Amino acid sequence: MAKRYTFSLLLLAWSLSLPAQPAAYFPKSAPEAQSVVSDSILSFIDRVETEFDVVHSFMLIRHGYSVAEGWWAPYEREAPHIMHSLSKSFTSTAVGFAVQEGVLTLDDLVVSFFPDKSIGKPDKYWNQLRIRDLLTMNTGHAEERWPDATTEDWAQFFLGSELDFMPGTHFRYNSMATYMLSSILQRATGEKLVDYLEPRLFRPLGIPKPDWKTCPDGVNTGGWGLQVRTEDIAKFGQFYLQKGKWEGQQLLSKDWVEMATSKQVSNGSDPNNDWAQGYGFQFWQCRHDAYRGDGACGQYCIVMPEQDAVIAITSGTPDMHRLLQVVWETLLPGMKDKPLSPQPEKEAELRERLNGLQLPLVSGGENARPGIADGVFRMKGNNAGLESIRFHLQEAAPFLVFETLAGTDTLRVGKGAYRKGEAAQTLPYTENLEPEVATHGAWIGPDTYETRVYLYHSPARVTYTFIFDGDQLTMKTDLHQALLGRRDLEVLTGRRE
Repeated sequence: MAKRYTFSLLLLAWSLSLPAQPAAYFPKSAPEAQSVVSDSILSFIDRVETEFDVVHSFMLIRHGYSVAEGWWAPYEREAPHIMHSLSKSFTSTAVGFAVQEGVLTLDDLVVSFFPDKSIGKPDKYWNQLRIRDLLTMNTGHAEERWPDATTEDWAQFFLGSELDFMPGTHFRYNSMATYMLSSILQRATGEKLVDYLEPRLFRPLGIPKPDWKTCPDGVNTGGWGLQVRTEDIAKFGQFYLQKGKWEGQQLLSKDWVEMATSKQVSNGSDPNNDWAQGYGFQFWQCRHDAYRGDGACGQYCIVMPEQDAVIAITSGTPDMHRLLQVVWETLLPGMKDKPLSPQPEKEAELRERLNGLQLPLVSGGENARPGIADGVFRMKGNNAGLESIRFHLQEAAPFLVFETLAGTDTLRVGKGAYRKGEAAQTLPYTENLEPEVATHGAWIGPDTYETRVYLYHSPARVTYTFIFDGDQLTMKTDLHQALLGRRDLEVLTGRRE
């Protein structure tokens, strides 16, 4: 008895020494238990894997339960992902809290917060621009304007531009309008947007305080630049589905939630286009009586009140329309309004699929010619600033060493699976992208090696293809960033030293 007791204490001490694993918020449920057909989820997975190779994660929440969730390796549950314009819906939420607390009103004039700035022309338009107009993308601009890399005062850039229409009369999507909401909030509260949301939204919902990019003046960008996890997107959607209530507490007023997520302005009349159903306060109206926050490359928070459901997706697709269409064609029809019989075999099949999700690996092997990649290859002059590459591809754990004008980077390459690496700051063509990488490589021919690199906190990936011909090296780079679409960058050449 004493020995068993001692062993139990040792086991307890060992378990307490393990690193704590964050608990999932949503309880898990078999799909049919929440009136969701398992086959519809399997169909969704089939479609996104055959029609796209860039979906990174998804969660389907029904009646408050997670009925399906999955991450395509190398993406993973606890890794935050860049939200792009899905950030806007979080900024709108911060404005909602500020209105609720009497810090702002929807009819406050934008210029009243910036007495130190000069305004553009015409004055009669600028003196009518209100917070409401920023929220609904009705600023009066005919075209979206962006500051360039040399612009230090973004607020002055916006306020000094020319308005083409009376504010409130013309919808034009404008990310800088959301930046101005962040700037106004910071001036009104003395806090950055992310700090203001911490006790009001992030902490109550159990969302770890996220990173959010800032402008040169230290203002959170508002319209983009937020990084959160897939589960955090799902929590945010559930918070809105529950009309601003969380665990029994009304955090954000129901009236604000209903205003923000309803049609405030028209943005088209095409009944088959999810980008022409109307716009709220930084939320899009959808077909099927749903609404959403979304970000470039397919970051989605889809709220479906009639189905009591939330769908969270991260991805790197340039075809956001088609991805949303796949949701309507697979997941939506699978949500029923009556009890369903258990389908244990289908549920087991679904669990197996969800547990084995992985983005495509480089298709190849180890059939390289002996010594073909030995030594250092000195690269000819190029726009990437790449000076040399040393290949270590015969190692048990292969790696490449890039020497650039900005420094030296070691790229460690996975065999058989993606390998997470240290932050890569100077890899060719990855400047200004999220730095942490996951890679896989293989010989796709006796003289050709390819490595695929995911910058796995973002939608971006880059593929390097190296072709060896005696002492000559040709390097081809394919950057898939979705925002830019797929593009072939310059072909570089080098010679073995």
